[in-house]
Amino acid sequence: MLNGVTKLNLDSKGRLAIPSRYRDYLINECAGRLVITMNNEQRLIIYPVSEWEIVEKKLSALSDFKKAEVYIKRLYLGHAEKSDMDKNGRITITPFLRNKANLEKEIVLMGVGNKFEIWDQASWTDEWESDELELEITESLEELSL
Repeated sequence: MLNGVTKLNLDSKGRLAIPSRYRDYLINECAGRLVITMNNEQRLIIYPVSEWEIVEKKLSALSDFKKAEVYIKRLYLGHAEKSDMDKNGRITITPFLRNKANLEKEIVLMGVGNKFEIWDQASWTDEWESDELELEITESLEELSL
């Protein structure tokens, strides 16, 4: 599982070094093959290719005629880019995706179970250090017991 928060820097070529604590898992899970895509919150998502294949099947099954479903398919599938870890454990984020997520140099990599989220560090700080976080408590959350 991918858990935890790590502050990182992108280099001038848009590469980020996957923290060493995740590298063995990613090598074993997916041979270091990853997929980077957008989400609806101006963040990027990184999936091990094995997890991405599951997501891709679910998304492909959505309707081509329902506006919201078409939008989600375009967002996730249309912006998906493969990025394999190099021998130094780095992946490259394309300029287009970096721009869409407002990523410059300082970023945050957050493991959230089967994937990573990539945040611009300023956005992450605003979100997680704010006292004004408002959440809608859904039925699923009401039933959740930890």
